[in-house]
Amino acid sequence: MRCFVAVDLADEARAAIAAVQAALRAAGPRADVRWVDPAALHLTLKFLGATDDAQLPQVRDAIATVASSHAPFRIGLAGVGAFPSLARARTLWAGVARGLRELGLLAADVERAVLPLGFPLEARPFGGHVTLGRVRSPRGLGPVRDEATGFGQRGLGDWTVAEVVLYRSHLSSSGSVYEPLARLALGGAPVGEDG
Repeated sequence: MRCFVAVDLADEARAAIAAVQAALRAAGPRADVRWVDPAALHLTLKFLGATDDAQLPQVRDAIATVASSHAPFRIGLAGVGAFPSLARARTLWAGVARGLRELGLLAADVERAVLPLGFPLEARPFGGHVTLGRVRSPRGLGPVRDEATGFGQRGLGDWTVAEVVLYRSHLSSSGSVYEPLARLALGGAPVGEDG
């Protein structure tokens, strides 16, 4: 199975990003972009990839240990950008404007915790973002780029991160479906805390 570790979005942030996606779609109705379902939006901490069923208890325990060592923290999303750039967009994203340091430390600790279990270190540095859509070709993308620049650093939600989630990714022709396998509280915070 394919797995990853992530932070879920608060409902307010999910709704704000869904509105951004709608604006980008309306600006470029012919753009060749596969938009992420708002229900599937998240902040990836570590993509694990192929994970054996027998490994799951060890992976869960490693992540639980990391989660318990981090206090809950505030995070805020703002702005729209693209990798590698808006001019050559392959992935459209919403950025992290608040809590990036805490998110990065959490991601680094998750990375180190699963390394002994056979999950290699990421080759590129951590860049906290929420993927809005994946560009399949540059066809019709100009108006989407123009609309994206108009968002500047507009806030897209602010909440307390109180848990990390171990997800399983099911691939289908209509996109990925994410199944939570474990929700692990940060520093003893009650799971599901928001605000």
